[in-house]
Order: sequence, then structure tokens, then C-alpha cells
Amino acid sequence: MIKLVIFDLDGTLADTIGDLAAAANGALAAHGYPVHDIDAYRYFVGNGISKLIERALPSGVSEQSRDEVFKDFTARYEHDCMRLTKAYDHMPELVSQLKESGIRCAVASNKPDVFSKLIVEELYGADKFDIIYGKRDGFPAKPDPAVVFDILGKLGVSAKEALFVGDSNVDVHTAHNAGIKCIGCEWGFRGADELREAGADIIVSDPSDIFSAVQTF
Repeated sequence: MIKLVIFDLDGTLADTIGDLAAAANGALAAHGYPVHDIDAYRYFVGNGISKLIERALPSGVSEQSRDEVFKDFTARYEHDCMRLTKAYDHMPELVSQLKESGIRCAVASNKPDVFSKLIVEELYGADKFDIIYGKRDGFPAKPDPAVVFDILGKLGVSAKEALFVGDSNVDVHTAHNAGIKCIGCEWGFRGADELREAGADIIVSDPSDIFSAVQTF
């Protein structure tokens, strides 16, 4: 019986791509680098902000320059991370349905912890998720399963009693590295083909499909 569902954030719980792209393009332009179409950012995100900036910059850029763009991005995103960001349709209802049925919910994101908590609590309230974790010092980024093991341990749930819900191969690999099943969300940033290739156990096309999918495990 499933007792816990762990959600990715970007591309799963929330459509954050507009604000990420705006902050990144603003930082790139300010430092004289080319900017990108919003669709390009769907493939830049997923492994944390440092990796996003590395992917957005031209090859051969110095570490100092990457750090400068990173700091600029962080300042812009902190100021304006909720301008375009919104919960996906039917996802707040799904989270409430899980909670009402006695299934606990948590968040494990590669987005910095402070932004992860801010966005989830702004969109979903402070009481829907037992744990909200973004990228924290001392914990490697997904697909390393350390964040999942930490959540399982704190909530006293075994791997066989948990599911991971995400939109990218990073999420599928995170789940499987932790020994848990993964539900892939094809509405996210990467799409069904990537999820299928990564080995998602179930792929759903709408958040409203997740509750019935959970019952199959």
C-alpha cells in the first residue's frame, strides 16, 4: 500500500519555465551573452541552477564568468520568481485528494531550497506537504537518491510504500536509484518520449490521472 508520494517541482507541480527563462535571459544579456527561446530552457533545467547556467552559456566561458551570471540570475529570480509561475491545472485538487485519502505528500527538487519552499507554499499552502526539500548544502542533486532517502527516513516510510512523480529522466532515475517506482508526467518540460526511454513505470497525461495510478501499486 502506498503511504507517500514524493513530487518533483519544476514541470510537475508547477509551470516555472517562464520565470526561469526570464531570469536567465536577463542575466545572460546583462553580461553580453546570447539569450535563448523559452523552449530551450525545457532542456536546460532539471539538474539545478548551476547546471542551468552552464547549459545556457556558450562553451568555453570561464568559471568566474559563470559565477557572475549565476549570481545575477539568483538575484533576478529571487525578485521575480512568481510572476508567471503557476500550479498545473488539476494538480492542487490531486494533492488534496491524496492527503484526504491518508497518503502523505512531499517535494524533492533540484531548485534551491529557499525557492522550492517559497513556490510550493505560495501555490499550495503550507499544510499540503509534510516535507518540502530543494537543493540543500550537504546533499547531492538528483538523480542521486540521497534526498529521497532523507524524506523516507524522516517520515518513517519504506521504499516499497512510496512513489515518485516527475517529468524528466532525472526524476525517473532518482526514483529507481532509491528503489521506488516512478509516475511520469507528460505535461511537464520533457514529454512522454523521454520518460518512456528512461523507464517510467507509468506515464500519465493529466494530474487527475495520478490518484488512480497510485492505486495500481
